[in-house]
Amino acid sequence: MNKKYRLSTALDIDDLLMECTEYAVRLANEKYKFDPPISIHEIKQWGKQGTRSDAIFEFFSDPEFYRTQPVIKGAKEFVRKLTQMTEVFVSTAIPPEFMGIRAKRIMEEFPEIPADHIYMGSRKDKINVDILFDDAMHNIVRSEARYPILMRRPWNQKATGMLAVNTYDEFLKLVEVIADSYSIRPDPYLLNEPCIVVLVGPSGCGKSKIAKRFLKKTDRFEKLISYTTKDPTAVEPNEWYNYVDIDTFHEMVDSGKMFQSTMYAGHGYGSCKEDIDKILASGKHVMTTMDICGTMSLKTNFRNVVTIYIKREKRDLLNSILRKNSSIDDKVNRIIAIDAENKNAEICDYVIEFESYDDAVKQLCEILKICK
Repeated sequence: MNKKYRLSTALDIDDLLMECTEYAVRLANEKYKFDPPISIHEIKQWGKQGTRSDAIFEFFSDPEFYRTQPVIKGAKEFVRKLTQMTEVFVSTAIPPEFMGIRAKRIMEEFPEIPADHIYMGSRKDKINVDILFDDAMHNIVRSEARYPILMRRPWNQKATGMLAVNTYDEFLKLVEVIADSYSIRPDPYLLNEPCIVVLVGPSGCGKSKIAKRFLKKTDRFEKLISYTTKDPTAVEPNEWYNYVDIDTFHEMVDSGKMFQSTMYAGHGYGSCKEDIDKILASGKHVMTTMDICGTMSLKTNFRNVVTIYIKREKRDLLNSILRKNSSIDDKVNRIIAIDAENKNAEICDYVIEFESYDDAVKQLCEILKICK
């Protein structure tokens, strides 16, 4: 990366650096004594849903709410680290009558961010930065930033294909990867110990088929079996996944059993660290397929992760998606994600464009010759 160029990042405040929805849920439970208490997982979209969770919105009109919002655990250290990596701005949407309170809190809690770097208003698409980090899907979709990145929350789980992370550490790792994309990468990767190879790409690109064919050519790799909430009766069961119900999935995530989890086309996907450790301990390399969110989790939690983007013509992607034995809603979500996913190619280590699956496997073998 050219040392004269420094990346710029705009950070949201609510539900990113300061508790907002979760704080409002806690206040609503205390005030109305809901039985059972409202769960954060009930907030499945932003805005009123016509359910008991609408009780949280009354607190957003109270100035005391903004004066007392707790800072999210780890947020201060996160901002300190980020200011060493990029120029940091704040882009926060808040009613005009509460802007003074918000500015004061930001300056008190995050002194590393200069006062003239604080922007207030809902038009985040007007902020000219390299990276926007926000939990609101509509801000990410409309953003003109080169890298809009979504912080996963229960209300944005339908977001598909876009850059997304689950934690501050994953975001910092992604910033490192983005910064590295501005420089010439060393060639080849020196993988002198068991590595993890992850194939990334939009739905319909054929990454699972490519991985399956590749695994038939070598016994040095073992596929990672992940977990998904996707209904196995809706499509042909996929041998790369164990199927679990949504409650079990949330339990595995909340307990920390899964080191990464993501949503794709409305379904949950996740992987367990112990499954990867077991493969690596055997001396074999790991082969897996993930979206970019899961990929960043891998890079955060493991060394020697090689990312390979599978690029395919849009017409072929559409044909593949439309042939799937799944719901219309599922197909629409996958199609909408195509353009957003194609942007992920530039932050992967390698890109494979292919005319046939045999050609794709050949390219994969050439890339991974140092892993044999």
